[in-house]
Parts: sequence; structure tokens; C-alpha cells
Amino acid sequence: MDSIEINEKQLVWRCRRGIRELDVLFTQFRESVYPNLNEQQRLAFQRLLDEQDPIIMDWLFGKSRSEDQELVDIISKLKLISGLK
Repeated sequence: MDSIEINEKQLVWRCRRGIRELDVLFTQFRESVYPNLNEQQRLAFQRLLDEQDPIIMDWLFGKSRSEDQELVDIISKLKLISGLK
């Protein structure tokens, strides 16, 4: 993904996942947190959406950690709205 942000319709589509829990979490994040992110954070979230669902779930549940600090920061924000610690 290049540095150009995707439009809202594309973002809605990319937030739809194979795992229902991620669907709900990403939709909630997109609606409540994403509008307040700066461009760099938005691009990090878009990069997160490029990852496979099992990898994202491992990051959310602390089974592994991304080497990309921007993704780690987005995962932290996702954990906050989901109630995960």
C-alpha cells in the first residue's frame, strides 16, 4: 500500500474479515477511533488490514508481537476499545 489513504468505501470493505470478532472490532475502531487518527496512524491501520486474521489475533492476544512499532501502537488502540489487556 502506498502513502495515499484509501477512501471510506474501501476501508469499510477491508474491515470485513473472515473472523466475526475482527469484523466487529475493526468496524467499531473505524467508526470511533479512525476519524481521530493522524495520517501516519491511518496508514498503519491500513497496513494492519493487509495482515492475515490469525496473525492479527495472535497480536491482540499477546501470543506474538509485530516488529513494526506503528502496528504495535494500533494493536494497543484496538485492545483498549475491545477491553483486552
